[in-house]
Amino acid sequence: MAWFRRRRAVVVDDPREHRFFLFGGRRHLQSATYPLPKDMAEVNRLDFQHYLLRTGFRGNYASPLQNPTSILDVGSGSGRWGMEMAALFPLAQVTGVDLVPPAVDEATTLGHGLTARPANYSFTQGNVLERLPFPDRSFDFVHQRLLITAIPSARWPDVIQELTRVTKPGGWIELAECGVPQDGGPGLTGLWNTWIALCAKRGVDFTMGHTLGDLLRHGGLGNVTQHHLLFPMGAWGGHIGVMSATDCMAVAQALRAGVIAANIASEQQYDHLMALAKDEFARPKGKGVLPFYLAYGQRQQA
Repeated sequence: MAWFRRRRAVVVDDPREHRFFLFGGRRHLQSATYPLPKDMAEVNRLDFQHYLLRTGFRGNYASPLQNPTSILDVGSGSGRWGMEMAALFPLAQVTGVDLVPPAVDEATTLGHGLTARPANYSFTQGNVLERLPFPDRSFDFVHQRLLITAIPSARWPDVIQELTRVTKPGGWIELAECGVPQDGGPGLTGLWNTWIALCAKRGVDFTMGHTLGDLLRHGGLGNVTQHHLLFPMGAWGGHIGVMSATDCMAVAQALRAGVIAANIASEQQYDHLMALAKDEFARPKGKGVLPFYLAYGQRQQA
């Protein structure tokens, strides 16, 4: 099932680099809340997930943009979203910011319809939990997606404040996060519950995706709108369902070592849940869905 092209990196992941450590055979960031790995296998999964979300939402953004000239992607990961936005808005300067710079890409495909990195896309290293390395009122559009596992629950108001700081008056902030599966079988539900428990041990609420709109309103933004889409989980949901299930199983494998090390489930229990979920996803009939929430709001004129 080749829905995306795997990347090859010019630089080799080096576990000796002081920012990283090897855990469960994968490279992770030191002293980070984020429980998922930071390696090329995870980059490939994030690319795959990007295509899944773009297909499901039928585009890369929902905010009512009007010829933006400056766009920021917070938690840019592999940079696919930002590069596609740079191609879509060639007169805008698009900047990705993340804890770790993306690997130099040798693949011929950098994003949908792209054969080269757009000249109007750049990367800056930074951390939204600290202070983003940009002046106040820098961007027309600020985008942040799938950082729910990286942001402690108590820090979300600070994050919204920081995103607002770098947004121009009249500009837009857009957030997107997953919710909790609905109507899933014991495998999917059981796996997700272990991830909720793992995140809770790190001070993260993995169930708060549905509150994005409220977070923006409480942060002082206006014209807040929230959408949600139910992604089918499994073969019963066709192409999107199989993609969603594939991404879910990749996450399950990536979090396996963390769940077991935290004594949330034994190896046997976790592997049993994975086997159950794989069987559930393969069934031609089902009803399990994963909600994704997307909310945007406008910084008020000062």
